[in-house]
Amino acid sequence: MKNIFEAPFIKEMCEVTANMYCLGWDERNGGNISVMLDEKEVGEYLDINDVIRTIPTGFDAKELIGKIFIVTGTGKYFKNVAKDPENNLGIIRIAEDGTTAELLWGYSDGGKFTSELPAHLMSHTVRLAINPENRVVMHCHPDYTLAMTQVCEVDERKLTRILWKQMTESIVVFPDGVGMLPWMVCGTNDIGIATAEKMKQYRLVVWTLHGIYGAGKDLDETFGLIETVEKAAKMYMLTAHLPAVNTIEDKDLKALAEAFGVDYRKDFLDL
Repeated sequence: MKNIFEAPFIKEMCEVTANMYCLGWDERNGGNISVMLDEKEVGEYLDINDVIRTIPTGFDAKELIGKIFIVTGTGKYFKNVAKDPENNLGIIRIAEDGTTAELLWGYSDGGKFTSELPAHLMSHTVRLAINPENRVVMHCHPDYTLAMTQVCEVDERKLTRILWKQMTESIVVFPDGVGMLPWMVCGTNDIGIATAEKMKQYRLVVWTLHGIYGAGKDLDETFGLIETVEKAAKMYMLTAHLPAVNTIEDKDLKALAEAFGVDYRKDFLDL
């Protein structure tokens, strides 16, 4: 077997979690990530038939039976992942009953996956049905995105339009817009169900007064989606109280989307 600490999926998780913590997106034990792994690649580093223990997931993920995920641990700090990945991360497989996770590696202190795993699995199920290449679900608490939810209506069309108009790259990076949920209790199946429903239309869902959920084909893409929303939110929060001298008009957004060949939410523009 190869050394698992040299596995690309371990190294990537260490790098991304450290970066997110340094950006202030994942204070204390805030935020969580799950990445669906390739069974063949995992088999180069682990005996996938050696199950350390089983853990109930609290959700029937029958569509994901047999799928393997690397998931951040509950109560774990992103700042500690790189120095102790075996304690702060875990590799799990959804068991045949759909409601149990088989631990293949990690959570070495006896811990388990994030309490929001059901929400992740719901979003994975929805996004995989839309795009079979979807592998990542990422949740974090970016400062300006969170601040924006204090001053903006819970209206995804209005939120998307504000973000699109802050900088040229926005509509190109997230042409499908941004979903938005009102405040809900976190760590519950209810918020997972509501998020997954939004994921049928959006790769990004903002949780009012909490943070953001993003989905993508890999960690870079998913991080980049959230990063771009956060940059646009920052531009808005820095300038919303000032008179606007320059702005990107709806006709300009249309021209941008067409120039870059992206499929954008046409119903979000006033043309």
